[in-house]
Amino acid sequence: MDGVIRTEALSKRYGNVLALTRLDLEVPRHSIFGLLGPNGSGKSTLMKLLLGLVRPSSGRASVFGLDVAQSSVAIRSRVGFLAQEPRFYGHLSARETLRFVLRFFDAVPTTEHERRVAEALAVVGLERKADRPVRGFSGGERQRLGIAQAAVHAPDLIILDEPAAALDPMGRSDVLAILRQLRDRATVVYSTHILDDVQRVSDRVAILDAGRLVAHAPVAELLAARQGTSYRLVLAGASPELRRELQALPWVSSIASTPAAGEREEGQLAAWTVVATDVAAAESGLLRHVLRDPAVSVKEFGRVAVALEDVFLELVGGDGDA
Repeated sequence: MDGVIRTEALSKRYGNVLALTRLDLEVPRHSIFGLLGPNGSGKSTLMKLLLGLVRPSSGRASVFGLDVAQSSVAIRSRVGFLAQEPRFYGHLSARETLRFVLRFFDAVPTTEHERRVAEALAVVGLERKADRPVRGFSGGERQRLGIAQAAVHAPDLIILDEPAAALDPMGRSDVLAILRQLRDRATVVYSTHILDDVQRVSDRVAILDAGRLVAHAPVAELLAARQGTSYRLVLAGASPELRRELQALPWVSSIASTPAAGEREEGQLAAWTVVATDVAAAESGLLRHVLRDPAVSVKEFGRVAVALEDVFLELVGGDGDA
């Protein structure tokens, strides 16, 4: 991979608290990289380390091949950052806000400022509200302006802390569309607790738990590596004996009861999620085994699509609040 970010055994300790433990990570160029983990997992600490806001306790990290502990100023000149709760001067307009931000970047000629501002406003869809005071912006508009200020100086890397956390579904959809546009311009690293968003837009994902890296892979690869394939069965007339028979099959690892939707036309409906370790055996034998019982009527049968949330909960044990 053509890595923009690399960490090697990166650790950070705050007193007696080890916030990050021997992290080995690589983020490829022009990717959208999702950073997941429960509160306290080390996501914010990692971002601060990459931005040079705190120093590593041990190990090393590099951005653009530059050591974060030795070249933080040079790195920050090529990085755009959005804090979780961005703050703006309410009396300034969106256009004036971006002009103000650009004054901090000497590498951008003043003759380029207006073009950069116009481009950033267009990317986030704020052209029509560019000259309105920010104090009148909605939460979604403020978040889009925050992304614009992170991208206005055309950075090579954009780091976003929970960019869609407080938004409604429409606002989240807008932010995801913006991230896709930014991929062509920069590498995007963002933290989030909204797992569905990560699955929809990210190329790769890293999952942290208690300061340790528990997964680091392309999203598709992570989903494919999940232990077992799940099938949903909704049955009428199913008996406890049938469930025990299915559980005893060598390629069935677990059976969980789930809510069954619809009318109970033929008595109590049983809805089971069956996890199989052998897909071929399940595809050919699961339904056939159920239908051996003439008292059973099959209302629904199909493979369950794997969600990133399922993988996340398996890896962190379901104890987090993400």
